[in-house]
Amino acid sequence: MSELLRAEDWASPVWLDGLWLVPVLLALSVWAVFRRRRAMERFAEASLLARIGGVIGSTRLLAQGLLVALAAACLIVALARPLRDRSERTITREGRDVVFVVDVSRSMLADDLAPNRLERTKLWIRDVVPTLDGDRVGLVAFAGTSVVKCPLTLDYAFFDLALEELDVDSVSRGGTMIGDALRKANEEVFDSFEGRFRDVLLFTDGEDQGSAPLEAARAAAERGIRLIAFGLGDDAQGTRIPNPDPRAGSPYIVDDAGREVRSRLDRDTLEAMARATPGGVYVHVGTGTVELDRLYDDLIKDASKSAVQEETIVEYDERFQTWLGMALALLLVAGLLGGVDP
Repeated sequence: MSELLRAEDWASPVWLDGLWLVPVLLALSVWAVFRRRRAMERFAEASLLARIGGVIGSTRLLAQGLLVALAAACLIVALARPLRDRSERTITREGRDVVFVVDVSRSMLADDLAPNRLERTKLWIRDVVPTLDGDRVGLVAFAGTSVVKCPLTLDYAFFDLALEELDVDSVSRGGTMIGDALRKANEEVFDSFEGRFRDVLLFTDGEDQGSAPLEAARAAAERGIRLIAFGLGDDAQGTRIPNPDPRAGSPYIVDDAGREVRSRLDRDTLEAMARATPGGVYVHVGTGTVELDRLYDDLIKDASKSAVQEETIVEYDERFQTWLGMALALLLVAGLLGGVDP
């Protein structure tokens, strides 16, 4: 009996607790027959009951109750979904490790990309999520410091949630330290040195403030990490930066001298960083747009992939159909018994 009720042999073993209903139904059937007999004996002698079929009727009622109880037992077993023919299969997921590194400094509020650089970047990345197909993804936000918002994962819903929450308050310190962000991805997000196929997708206006980004790119190259840098914003006149503080005297950010600060794309730095990594690519977005999902297919999805996860799947053959069929057959017979005159 213990072998029959092993939890691993049932998809929903909790339903087996309902088997206690079977003896209850049987007891109710016996009680109903007893009450019927007592009621009939008040109106007729035993010899008369035998002639009018009272004994046969009670037997039929008892048989009907037994069939209903057995049908309930079969239905409960069907709901518990018995499993047979257990087998194991090992599958390997192939893909690349991809970390999205996103600038969340206040310069990303510039509206030369609608509605602003940061929100447009989030929309582009979100377009990529449905096409990932086995690639592990991570997310790093940076400004004056860097924060890992999502470690490498195949849980794309969690990644999408972390992406949605990105804003200029995601990092506690202002500024733009691109080199520190790349080092964060290199040292804290990617796995050990063994992972071969790894990419960083960097989204920024490139105005670094002394974090040695080129040296960080070279360090990433030593670990085989490829950098794909997306340059955002106007690289000529620059763009004013809206002030997120509604209490500020100016609607745009100003320097200590009261002059409006204009954010300009530093294209040269980003190009140099991308060239420093194996197969690196610089994508000049400027104030235009980019079909990131298509670009992802071209640059990453069709590139060499490594085994990023191996798991063993246990498969069973479910047998609930047989028990469900037996329950329906027993209920049908019980119904037919109830419809026959005594």
